[in-house]
Amino acid sequence: MKHTLSRLTVLLFTGFLLQVPLFAQEAKPAAKAAGKPAAVATVNGVAIPVARADALLQSQLAQGQQDSEQLRAAVRNDLITREMLSQASKRKGFDKKSEVTAQFELARQGILVNAYLQDFVATHPVKDEAVKNEYDNIVKTMGDKEYKARHILVEKEDEAKSIVARLQKGEKFEELAKQSKDPGNKDRGGDLGWSPPSGYVKPFSDELVKLEKGKFSASPVKTEFGWHVIQLDDVRDLKHPPLDEVKPQIQQRLQQQILEKHIMELRAKTKVE
Repeated sequence: MKHTLSRLTVLLFTGFLLQVPLFAQEAKPAAKAAGKPAAVATVNGVAIPVARADALLQSQLAQGQQDSEQLRAAVRNDLITREMLSQASKRKGFDKKSEVTAQFELARQGILVNAYLQDFVATHPVKDEAVKNEYDNIVKTMGDKEYKARHILVEKEDEAKSIVARLQKGEKFEELAKQSKDPGNKDRGGDLGWSPPSGYVKPFSDELVKLEKGKFSASPVKTEFGWHVIQLDDVRDLKHPPLDEVKPQIQQRLQQQILEKHIMELRAKTKVE
């Protein structure tokens, strides 16, 4: 059975904690008013500051929007609507409700946390040497061959031995695979597709690399998933993607590791009662 955490796609495409920059490209001020606090609009006597408009504009730019007069007009209109509804909410007394104030605090903390983490990421960049080393380690772990295998998974050793005996008598692997406990490939003759040995748990991969093409395991293989009967269909050279192609994903993965380590270090120094 495939060890999902060992696959290259998982190694290289791990999600990053911070996917959207807090500080986008610098936007031009949304508005200026000489001689008085800058405001983009006034709603029932309450001024909407330019800083708020700039923050919303920058968040839109960070999401891929292009700076334009239309976008700035949409930002202004959105802020007017927000202020209008906020005032209506306050008239209803929602700003005094405990569940609302708790959400305010969570939102405030979220913004502070994001600002801190973004600053940490900016001041602790991943070095090219570290990216190269990680790439080399991944390539080494995966090896230079990949294998096209089938398997039949059962719960008990006796069941697996019975399957081996039936295969030795000439029964088809694809037919016997229908009784496999692996729902992902039992109806495909037990086909696991192409994968390097590192894509499987160790007892499985150890047996797989010893097999000859077209042969099945003479003895069942025990793993954490159960008992396997394995057949090797084919072997071919494994082509690794070039470093330049996967460099952004490796950088992202290493940056996440640096960030997680920092958070753990902070936690270790934090007094929690």
